[in-house]
This record gives sequence, C-alpha cells and structure tokens, in this order.
Amino acid sequence: MTDPAFRTVQDIYEYFLSFVNAEKGQAVEFKLDRMRDLAARLGRPEAASPCLHVAGSKGKGSVSTMLASILEASGRRTGLYTSPHILDFRERITRAGEFFPDGAYLAAMEELAPLVVGAGPGRFAGSELPTFFELATLLAFMVYRNQGCDATVYEVGLGGRLDSTNIVTPEASVITVIELEHTEFLGTTIPAIAGEKAGILKPGVPAFTGSRDPAALEVFRRIAAERACDLRVLGEECEIRNVRLTPSGTEAMVAYRDREVFPEPVLLRTPLIGEAQAENAALAALTARLSSFRPSPEAVLRGIARASLPARFQILPGEPPVILDGAHTPASMAYTAEAFRRLFPGPGVLVFACAQDKRPVDMARVLSGRFRRAIVTRPGTFKKSDPETAAEAFEAEGIAVDRIPDTEEALRTGLERAVAEGVPLLVTGSFYLCAAALAAFRDRTVRS
Repeated sequence: MTDPAFRTVQDIYEYFLSFVNAEKGQAVEFKLDRMRDLAARLGRPEAASPCLHVAGSKGKGSVSTMLASILEASGRRTGLYTSPHILDFRERITRAGEFFPDGAYLAAMEELAPLVVGAGPGRFAGSELPTFFELATLLAFMVYRNQGCDATVYEVGLGGRLDSTNIVTPEASVITVIELEHTEFLGTTIPAIAGEKAGILKPGVPAFTGSRDPAALEVFRRIAAERACDLRVLGEECEIRNVRLTPSGTEAMVAYRDREVFPEPVLLRTPLIGEAQAENAALAALTARLSSFRPSPEAVLRGIARASLPARFQILPGEPPVILDGAHTPASMAYTAEAFRRLFPGPGVLVFACAQDKRPVDMARVLSGRFRRAIVTRPGTFKKSDPETAAEAFEAEGIAVDRIPDTEEALRTGLERAVAEGVPLLVTGSFYLCAAALAAFRDRTVRS
C-alpha cells in the first residue's frame, strides 16, 4: 500500500475503509490481541482518563450520549466514542457530541500512521492486519489523551467480549436492553448474546443494566457474581411513571429505591423521543450517580436535558413533518411505531430499507397496523441489502408496496407523497437510510 497523505479527516476515514470492516458486513474474526499490542506501542492511551463502558442491543448510543453529556455538565472535559456515524466520521469521536478541531484528529493520525501505513500482516499480533473499527478506536483513544479529556464514554461497537473497546478498565460497565441481533457473530439465543455483552464486566467494577429479559439477567447475575461486580438492575432500582412524549422530547417521573441517586422522585427530561428514552435516561442517571464520578443531581438533570443524537426519532422541521429513525430490530421498531402513533395518530407515508442481515419480516409485522402503503428501497450502498425480501415481507402483511431501488428516488417520492397527502413521512429501518435522508433533506434541520 502506498503511503497516503492525511490532509483532512476524510482522508483518514477513506484510509480506514481500506481495511476489513464488519459494519459493511465483511467477515471479521474478533480478537483483542492486535488492539492490546497496538495500544501498548502507543503508550496505552485508553488508560489516560477514567471512563464508562456501554454495551447492549439497543439504547447504548443514547445512554452513552446521555452519560457523556452528564459528565460534561459536571465540569469534565468528556470524550464520547459512538458508532456508526450518520454523515461525518467525526461523529464517532467527539467531546460530548461536539467535534474537536480537525487538527486533533490529524495529530492523532500522525502518531498512528507509522505503526500501520505500509505495514504487512507480519507487523501485527496474530499476523493479521487491523480492522477498520480497531483503527477508529485507537484514533479515539489518542484524540482523547491528546486533548486532555478527564473523562471518556465508550460505546461498544458489536457484542462486548471481543469488541475493540474492551481493552479499557472502566469506572462502571453498562449493558442496555438485549435482543436477538448480529446472530452470525454473537449467537442465536438470548443467553448466548447476553454472554457476549457481559464480556465487558470487569472484576470489582460496578455494573448496571437496563435489561428486563429473565434469560439475559440470569447470565448477567452469574457473570457479575463470578467477577465480584455489584450489579444494579434498572427495573429493581427505580419506578418510571407518567411517561410523556411530545415533538420536542420525552419526560418521565422516576423514583429511585436508593436515595443516594435522587432522594425524591425526579422529573427527567430529554430531547430524545420515545418510551425507551425514558428508560435510557433513568439508566444513565442511575449509572452516573453511583459511579465514582458522582456528578451532582443538578448536573445529571442538565446533562440528560442536553443530550441529542441524529436519527433517533429525529423530527425535521417544516410541513409535513419528516421523522428519521434508525431502528433496525423488531423491538426497536416497536418503540418507533408506538412513538409515531402517539405523536402522529393519523395516516402517514413510510419509506423503509434494511441491511441484508436484519429481520424485515418481523419489522413489517410491527409496522403493519400503522401503514397501508410502503416505499421499499435500499439503505444506500454501504451495506448489502435485499429489498425484494423486504418488499415481500410488507406485502405478506397486506401492505401495498412501491419498489424503488434507488435510495434518493425513493426518498424524493416519499416526501412528494407526504406533501401531496399532507401527512408525516417516516424513514426507518437503517441508520444508513437515515444518513441518505439527512443528505437528501439537508435544507431541513432538527426541530428544537
């Protein structure tokens, strides 16, 4: 490989894309030997600041973002590592959601490049080249160290046990809701997937989970006991009531059993929309208050109120409303469908696409009572997809389908139909489809 010049962050991203990438559906053998070796050669940047580590099947991006926002609100310079990005690679490596100066990414790449550029497999542990995600994670470690972050939050990319982020020793480990996902990598049962997620639990490190699944909780309790982790289960730690959704966010009254979290029931407000976001906010508050960071109750409330993420029931302004949601599992889609029903109880237009490895039959079933007609397309070109199978899934549910393989044309048609009928447009099934929608509707901004 020729020695590339890294003049922009986009140059870094395009270089990383030349390595094997599980996000594109490419076969990856997950292991941590390369990560540990490369991090050691870089001076162990992952140990430069205390951190929180978040895994789960859904909600982990929201909880990670809320935690980073809470720590930032408490006066800490907080790094936040999430994936995937929607429009810009820098979204993965931020200061509590805000980009660092481009020079921060380029300076970190200057340190990383001599270890990687032009190197053959023999230069790496296991005699295999690093992956896209490993390189992105190493870059994040170095950006946060170089930028003087005194707290960091790392969202697991996939699984947990062998994820590239799992070389950190956090102040607390967090596992959100578990469901069947990435079964080709993580296993085909809830206990198997829970075992992979629980791989982030570290000896003696406090652990928190938002899971309610008995099979998953059995695994978490067993592994936590083996590793002497104090495990807190959200459903046992608090009561969430009076959940209210509006176009500007979600609020809920939360009463915690442990008065150290909040001594009295507290109203949590987040600009993220959905019943699941009330649970995510409650989990983030529980974790933050009982971790070694111990932000004040006021910082917790401010942080949750400021946390935002694109493509999580994101409502774009204007008439008719356009809603973007990256839900790509049946359980996540159920939350999306319910939020859409509660905020927009009339008819709507649906544009749907999902990656080939998802479950369109189950997602079509979730959406079947809500839409009479759907536009089915591809979620862009980044990941393999099978729009014909998705279209057949919707037709099997009695939904009329317009097959429009070209993503931009499908989005344009969906918006035109929504305008003509005066009804909202829901774009869902894939973060990559939402990214294409944000690009297509770039004249619209997030509704405040």
